[in-house]
Amino acid sequence: MNSKTLNINIMGREFYVACPDEEREDIQLAAAYLDRKIQEIKAEGKVVDSDRIAIVAALSITHELLMLRNGTGFDMDEFKRRIVSLKKKIDDVMIKKES
Repeated sequence: MNSKTLNINIMGREFYVACPDEEREDIQLAAAYLDRKIQEIKAEGKVVDSDRIAIVAALSITHELLMLRNGTGFDMDEFKRRIVSLKKKIDDVMIKKES
């Protein structure tokens, strides 16, 4: 299992994360999902402090995870569509960076 550094962007900041090659895509999807949640919270305008925004986003994602584990209130098909959409957005950004 080779571990390499992965560059991810969350809240407009770059982070370098060590992760195994086989987990790179999953980590990128998770980072994109987290960043999207953060942007949604910022857009609502109810929370303005960056630390609080990150905590509210983490709480929201944790709640989604717990609903998934409990099998309540979670639309798996919608989740899959969102993952595909996020992957496409990441691919588009990666293509633009390579150009």
